[in-house]
Amino acid sequence: MTPTERRGRRPAAALAAAALCAVLAAGCGIRTTSVPVDAGPAPSRVPCAMPAEDITTQAQQGIPVQIYLVCASELVTVDRSAQVPETASDRLRIARALLDELRLEPPAAEERAGFSTHVPAALRIGGPVTGDPKGTLRLSEQPEDLPSEALAQIVCTYAESESLVPDGSVTLGGPGGYPPRAYLCTAETKASPEAVPTTDAAPLP
Repeated sequence: MTPTERRGRRPAAALAAAALCAVLAAGCGIRTTSVPVDAGPAPSRVPCAMPAEDITTQAQQGIPVQIYLVCASELVTVDRSAQVPETASDRLRIARALLDELRLEPPAAEERAGFSTHVPAALRIGGPVTGDPKGTLRLSEQPEDLPSEALAQIVCTYAESESLVPDGSVTLGGPGGYPPRAYLCTAETKASPEAVPTTDAAPLP
């Protein structure tokens, strides 16, 4: 065999050997690499966002309002349409209308998007009693006895209603003689609704 023939056969032999190694590796289940591949974050199964067509469908008769529901362990706003009086003076009716929306089980579109509510269906709200600070709202349960997420939903929904709470703090009490407290809705509350900060006892009128 001439030197030229030997040189011509070497590339062919190398290709054949490489092909054989690939077949053996696949047949024996040998992994070709152990280096992890970063394909980016996994797609979220809980979008926490309503498709535009679903928002349009929910916009029935009434006044547009925003309430806070729980999604992915956070508070997220949802657009609703409620029977709220247009006059900002009737605070109790506004508070009741918003609470009605919070108490409702989310409709199918919101449920598919991952939203839920922790506000008890039987919860009710009334006005202040004698000696309460101006603007106090009294719940049918002690605020501190509610699920923490439910209290956060109520406080943040009320706090961001300008016609209901002009100064950003929500003064809530319960059915008994305990003094009401002023609650705040903060960025931390929205991110982690397990804790709702207070300004201690509500100021006297």
